[in-house]
Amino acid sequence: MALDVGSVWILIAAAMVLLMTPALALFYGGMTRATGVVNMMLMSFLAAAITAVVWVLWGYSVSAGEPAIAGIIGNPISDFALEATKPGQLLSVGFAGTFAMISVAIISGAIADRARFAPWLIFVPVWVTCVYAPVAFWVWGGGILSAEGALGRIFGEAIDFAGGTVVHTNAGIAALVLALRLGQRYNFHDRPQPHNTPLVMLGAALLWFGWFGFNAGAASTVEEAGLIWINTLVAPGAAVLGWILIEKLRGSRPSSLGVASGVVSGLVAITPSCANIAPWAAVLLGVLAGAGSAWAVNLKWKLGYDDSLDVVGVHLVSGVIGTLFLGFFALPNSESAGGLLYGGGWGQLVSQAVALLVVIGFSAAATWIIASIIDRVTPWRVSSEVEVAGIDEVEHNESGYRLVAASEDAGWSRED
Repeated sequence: MALDVGSVWILIAAAMVLLMTPALALFYGGMTRATGVVNMMLMSFLAAAITAVVWVLWGYSVSAGEPAIAGIIGNPISDFALEATKPGQLLSVGFAGTFAMISVAIISGAIADRARFAPWLIFVPVWVTCVYAPVAFWVWGGGILSAEGALGRIFGEAIDFAGGTVVHTNAGIAALVLALRLGQRYNFHDRPQPHNTPLVMLGAALLWFGWFGFNAGAASTVEEAGLIWINTLVAPGAAVLGWILIEKLRGSRPSSLGVASGVVSGLVAITPSCANIAPWAAVLLGVLAGAGSAWAVNLKWKLGYDDSLDVVGVHLVSGVIGTLFLGFFALPNSESAGGLLYGGGWGQLVSQAVALLVVIGFSAAATWIIASIIDRVTPWRVSSEVEVAGIDEVEHNESGYRLVAASEDAGWSRED
């Protein structure tokens, strides 16, 4: 069977989304301490590696198989990926798998500098299987939040084109749970700064590039793809302006970390709505998401929860903003009456809110249970001595940088 244009595009889009997890590793790696950059980046790479195996063996089936257990999950063996024979199905398996990879990798940023590696290796497959895949089934696989599902029939179907609820809200609330579970870093109140801002900026740039595949990969028409592309371009640009505005109001100068984080917050916010709002609305959404996330990031210092790399402030907050925004600004179409401002009434806003509440409640409870059980098997936290010295050397026997004097590197000394 010859490749058609649509299949080629899905292959390209999936490769772009796959790149986003290493890009996240750069983004997170630059934000953490110099003595924890290896550990942080490895958490993203191992999240991708483990999820790839889990997804092919059973994760895809749980997220997209025939409904099982009263429509709560897909049958783990009904669409076994290794035996998939339907034309194009393996492309769907691969494309969906890249979403699962970055979803669990996002969580790691909340526990930087203080989490042992072994518990993370256990957490990844369990969370993907028990939390991510069921939520993906509820929204995209015909489960309880879809048009055919129990809650969808009562409250209406929520719009989540590319993962504002499934990916970002889901991962963001899980990140908050792990941050609370592990507690504060020893130097939390010193407000640790990124050790390598060029890495942060490079990671943000690659994330922005990959996000065009993330959002537009499932586009069904040229017109829809064009709308998604423009919205994915303009929302993060507007979010940067919103972030800088909040920095200015706080009396701070515009920062590279703020610009990079603003880009990501705008990308997160446009994810659920990229195919369902007009470009002018995407500008407004970007400004709201950038400002909202910038404000939320500062809350962690006041509330005392140590979300190391601002996963909660960026992914959870912007994911919620982008999801609820559809209740007001969703364009009317053959499947939806549109948002409140288009005369569609309150129905879409209720649908969006119900989906958020269900996913937040389930993800929070399930993540807490998973994290608690793992902690009994192998403790999450490194010792205070390891945290002070740096986690890379102890956990991996490596360091991100080999810093030596020029004379030592050249093999001579002043006495020579």
